[in-house]
Amino acid sequence: MTRDPHIPVLLTEVIEALAPRDGEVFIDGTFGAGGYSKAILETANCHVIGIDRDPDVIAAAQPLVDTYAGRLQVLHGVFSDMESLAAQAGYGAVDGVVLDIGVSSMQLDQPERGFSFQTDGPLDMRMAQAGETAADLVNTRDEAELADIIFQYGEERASRRIARAIVSARAEKPIERTLELAKIVSGCLPPQRFGEKHPATRTFQALRIAVNDELGEITRALEAAEKILKTGGRLAVVTFHSLEDRIVKRFMAERTGKAGGGSRHMPQIEGPQPTFRRGDGDNRTAGEDEREANPRARSARLRAGVRTGAPPIIAAHENSGRRRRGRKP
Repeated sequence: MTRDPHIPVLLTEVIEALAPRDGEVFIDGTFGAGGYSKAILETANCHVIGIDRDPDVIAAAQPLVDTYAGRLQVLHGVFSDMESLAAQAGYGAVDGVVLDIGVSSMQLDQPERGFSFQTDGPLDMRMAQAGETAADLVNTRDEAELADIIFQYGEERASRRIARAIVSARAEKPIERTLELAKIVSGCLPPQRFGEKHPATRTFQALRIAVNDELGEITRALEAAEKILKTGGRLAVVTFHSLEDRIVKRFMAERTGKAGGGSRHMPQIEGPQPTFRRGDGDNRTAGEDEREANPRARSARLRAGVRTGAPPIIAAHENSGRRRRGRKP
């Protein structure tokens, strides 16, 4: 059955968390079919900057841009670059940011994009349609690195067995098609039982995450949102699996001052001022009706926060890089 690309997940909860008001500016960092953007624009007389790394999305968004003339801009780029993209659109700070993490239904439904193991297509998986493909990855990385990717990004226990089978298969001929890879992976695992996920699910997830640096993008995007949101600005992030949610949950815990620290044996160490407080709808999941109507909602979780007036916290990797550059030889 073809997925409906026009069903944004947890839409009501996201709009409640963003609470759009007239005159405000929002960033929809994962524009896709524009579902969140449309709901924001219909809720208040505000402005939305849509961002998407997929050039096909930018072209398809033009009718919507025309419909909301002057209130919607859709820009090509990654959401971690939201600061520079917002500046390009004429804004230095915004009132809200929404991110819907992961692959879109539109991409899954296009066999030529190579995201799905349900239909045959080139083993691509590039959201931006540029750079290294999944085929490049499976045909060039050594067995140990492939096993690490599949284990870390797919949480696949049989990662070593799968990596070994991939390396053996590519010795005969390059692996270039989605169904070809799905068959190799399936041959490493027990037969699929009714109601279970397809055996290739975790491996395809892992390759997609690696090809698009999805987890790195999430971290950089959260840091960018912290910098660009005004005091009182709202952040809403929808995740779809544990790897994504773990990053967002950890970020929000650190930024709201709820990450812990100290112990009964050591004094509490005072950290930086919280840059967020918990927002309306934080840690929400889809209700039974939505999960039934939209299978994509079953694993979805909303994390929400409200920006405080504290200065942004410099990320550890930023800080480390600055110290290295400033160190005397």
